[in-house]
Amino acid sequence: MAQTISGSEAMLKVIESWGVDHIYGYPGGSFDSTMNALYNRKDTIKFIQVRHEEAGALAASADAKYSGKIGVCFGSAGPGAVHLMNGLYDAKIDRVPVLAIVAQVPSKNMNIDFFQAQNEEPIFDDVAVWNRTVMTAQSLPKVIDEAIQEAYEKKGVAVVTVPKDFGWAQIKDNYVSNANTQIKPYAIKPDPVRIDEAVRLIAAAKGPMIYFGQGAKHARKQLIKVSEKLKMPMVSSVLAKGILDEDYPAYLGSTGRVAPKPGVEAAMAADLILWVGNDVPFASMLFNPKAKVIQIDIESTKLGKRRHNDVAILADAKEALKAIYKASETREPTPFYTACIENKKNWVKWQDSFKDSDELPVRPEPIFDVLNKEASDQAVFAVDVGNVNINFERLIDIKHTQKWSTSGKYATMGWGVPAAISAKTLYPDRDVYALCGDGAFAMLCEEILTQVKYKLHIVNVVFSNETLGFIEAEQRDDSHQPLSGVDIPDTDWAKVAEGMGAKGFTVRTKAEFADAIEAAKDTDLPVVIDVKFTHKMPFTTQHMFIDPAYQDQKDIDEFVDKYEAQSLRPLRAFLAEAKAATTPAPAPAKPVQATKPFKATKAQKKAKKSHK
Repeated sequence: MAQTISGSEAMLKVIESWGVDHIYGYPGGSFDSTMNALYNRKDTIKFIQVRHEEAGALAASADAKYSGKIGVCFGSAGPGAVHLMNGLYDAKIDRVPVLAIVAQVPSKNMNIDFFQAQNEEPIFDDVAVWNRTVMTAQSLPKVIDEAIQEAYEKKGVAVVTVPKDFGWAQIKDNYVSNANTQIKPYAIKPDPVRIDEAVRLIAAAKGPMIYFGQGAKHARKQLIKVSEKLKMPMVSSVLAKGILDEDYPAYLGSTGRVAPKPGVEAAMAADLILWVGNDVPFASMLFNPKAKVIQIDIESTKLGKRRHNDVAILADAKEALKAIYKASETREPTPFYTACIENKKNWVKWQDSFKDSDELPVRPEPIFDVLNKEASDQAVFAVDVGNVNINFERLIDIKHTQKWSTSGKYATMGWGVPAAISAKTLYPDRDVYALCGDGAFAMLCEEILTQVKYKLHIVNVVFSNETLGFIEAEQRDDSHQPLSGVDIPDTDWAKVAEGMGAKGFTVRTKAEFADAIEAAKDTDLPVVIDVKFTHKMPFTTQHMFIDPAYQDQKDIDEFVDKYEAQSLRPLRAFLAEAKAATTPAPAPAKPVQATKPFKATKAQKKAKKSHK
C-alpha cells in the first residue's frame, strides 16, 4: 500500500521535481498547512520570508527572467493574495513563467462571509494564463503539476488557490510529476522563399540595419556574422541589452527615450530594418516610417503586430539568421554603415569626457565608471525603474557574460531590491548590484531586512536626487506643465540601512563612491550606498536639437548648452563625410587642342573661282 503524505507536502514534492529549490512568501493563518510542509521539507526547498508579498512576487518574476526557470511565490488568503498582484503583472507583461500559490480559508468556511474569505479566483483571471481552485486534497499535486506546465507553455502566470484544510489532509504519496516528460520544442526552420525575398531587399537597401529583441538571446554569434557580412549596424530593444557586448563597434545600443543617441538616429535614418524577435510597443514612433521591414519571429501573432512587414519570416531567430547569412553576398561598407560606426565613437567619446567630472552633486558618468571597473565579468544587476534605466542603458558597458533584469513593459517601481534578492539566491557566488532611484528604493526598501535575514551580500546603490526624475522630465518636456507631485524628501538611506542591520555609506563624489565599493568587499552584510546625485535630467534623445540641417539654430544652441554637448555631431554630418569619401572624384577633362587657323588648299581655291 502507498504511504500517505499531507496535501501540502505532495504539492511541494511536485514543485521540487521541476527543479525549484526555493519559494518566496509571507505566512498567514490560512497558509499554516503549507508552512508546516515547508518546515518538514526544509532540506529540499528553502522558504524565503520577504517583508511584503509584492516583493515575493517580483522576486519570483526575476527568478524567471534571470534563469529561464519558473519562479514560485505565495500569499495568504485575502490581503496576502491581493498583495501578490503587482509582481504577478510584471511576470504577465514580460511573459515569464511564475507559479503563485494562493491560500484560502478551510473549504467548510468558503462562501459564507468568513474571516479573510473572498472569492479569490476571479481576482486573478486577467493576470493568469491558468487559474484554478483546488477542489479536493487528492487533486492538489496534479493541479500544481498542470499549473507549472501551463506557465511554461504559455509563458505567464499560473495561479493555484488552495483551501487550508486540503493542505493538512493525508493523501496517498503516489503521484508522479510530468517534469521529466517535457520536450524542448524543435527550432522552426525558415521558408527558403521568404529568405530569398529578404536577401534581395537587403541587397537593394542603402541603409539597412538589424533591430533585435530578446527573441535573439540565443543568436549572438549569428547577429554578429550577419552584421559583419552585410554591413548592417545593430540596435536592440532595451531588454535585449547584454546579448552583445557593449563595446562591439556595430552595436549602437537601443532606441527610444532611454536610449543612446546613435541608436535613435540610426532607427530614423535606416531604409530597411531586419526585425528579429522583438515586440516593442513603441515601434511605430521609433523608426523611419518609410523603411521596409523584414520581420523574424517564432510566434505568428507577433508578425506585423507592431509594424507593417514587407517580408514576414516565421522561424527561430538563430535558424533564420543562419539562412540569411548563407544566402547573401558579402557587401562593402555603405556610407550609412560607416556613419553609424563613427556616430557611436563620437557619442562614447562625449560620454567619457565626464568620467572624472568633479561637478557636484555628482553626475552619473563618474559613478558608472566605477561600476564598470569594479563589477566582475559575472556580475548581476537588478535595475529599478526611472532615470536609472536611462543611465544603465547608456553607461554600463555590459558584457554578454553578465546578467541584468528590470521591469520591462510593465515598468513597476520597486523592482530593484527584490530582484537583487532573486539574483543572489540564484547566483550566490556572483557579485550582485541593485541600482535604484530614491523614489523606487523607498517603495520596497524594507526588503533590506530580507537581505539581512538571509545574509545576502548585495550592493544596493541608491541614486538620491529628491525627485521622481523620469516623471519630472515627462511633465517638463512632454506635457509642458508645472512640476506636480514629483518631489521627494531628502533621506539618509545609509542610516536607514544601518537601522535594519546592513552596512550603510553616504557618498557625494566619485572617490567616495569608489571607497564605498571597496569597503563593501570587506563585509558579508548587505550594503546600501546612498549617492547624493545630480538633479539634472539625462540627455534627452526624445526631444533632441542637434542638427542644423532641419532644426532652428536657437533651439540647437539652447540644447547643446544645457547638456554641454558642443562636441556631439548629428548622424547627418557623418553620413555626408562617408558619402564624400566613397564618391569617386570626377575624371580630369582631356586638354582641349588649340584650333589652327583655317587655310584653304589649292583645289579648294580653284573650285571656288570656277563657282564664281
